Amino acid sequence: MTLTLVAGTANPALAAAVAERVGGRLAEAAVGSFPDGELHVEVQENVRGHDVYLLQPTAPPVERHLLELLLLADACRRAGAARISAVVPYFGYARQDRRASAREAVGARVVADLFATRGFARIVALDLHAGALEGFFSCPLEHLTAVPVLVEALREERRANGVVVAPDMGAAKLAERYAKALHLPVAVVLKARRSGAEVEVHGITGDVRDRAPLVVDDMISTAATVTAAVTALIAAGCEPEVTVAATHGLFVGPALGRLAALRLRRLVVTDSVAVPEPQPIALHIASVAPLLADAVSRLHQERPLGDLLARE
Repeated sequence: MTLTLVAGTANPALAAAVAERVGGRLAEAAVGSFPDGELHVEVQENVRGHDVYLLQPTAPPVERHLLELLLLADACRRAGAARISAVVPYFGYARQDRRASAREAVGARVVADLFATRGFARIVALDLHAGALEGFFSCPLEHLTAVPVLVEALREERRANGVVVAPDMGAAKLAERYAKALHLPVAVVLKARRSGAEVEVHGITGDVRDRAPLVVDDMISTAATVTAAVTALIAAGCEPEVTVAATHGLFVGPALGRLAALRLRRLVVTDSVAVPEPQPIALHIASVAPLLADAVSRLHQERPLGDLLARE
């Protein structure tokens, strides 16, 4: 089968970089809107009998980018594509994998059900907020990790007195993966979330006094969690220059202002989400294009992904 890559509008630069590394180019697709706001999608090249990979993070605005992806899949299916896979570097709604109250929707399951209607052969995602999301899908979900990519970007930041810090219990296993790769100890910040944009720290497990912290998480959204963690670490006597790393830099609402106020030593994210320009902070962007291109190539050639996958 012919390998064909198609991109939505969420992160065209990443999609182009993946296509270049795969050795092909992006097929032409038109994504627009009618005057009433309805999306209109059309694939403008022949994909009949092709192995199609749709590249689209469902980053903010999540609903628009999600619907774009589903419409692109439908267009390719109706155009006769032999196999359609979704490459979703950032997967929106992954945080809504369970109910916190009796009357809440389980958003992740609703989105998984939507994907099931479009006949995807498989889904490729990167550092999901909840790894259990894999069980929501009827088709295979390949859960890749950007930790090795970020570790390489952070090696020069490694210090003998360093400590890898999880900003909450949910990131503890992720912190252990960084710590193992960088040969550093781990500390965990104990937090409670008061709202979607506010958190409260109750303590820190592990030794951070006089150490150089590396705070790691899967995503930075409003930066409330990172801000609370860094503030608690400074209060606990760590070195004042803190490095922060995350796979997905969403940077919504007050995030960039909060991060600028922290005066971080370094902030490292990947390009899984298109980063807005300009920023009031210095960002180091570690590209996941080589990782995604490798995964697409292996899947097209029916080769295993083992060493690219996230392991709990």
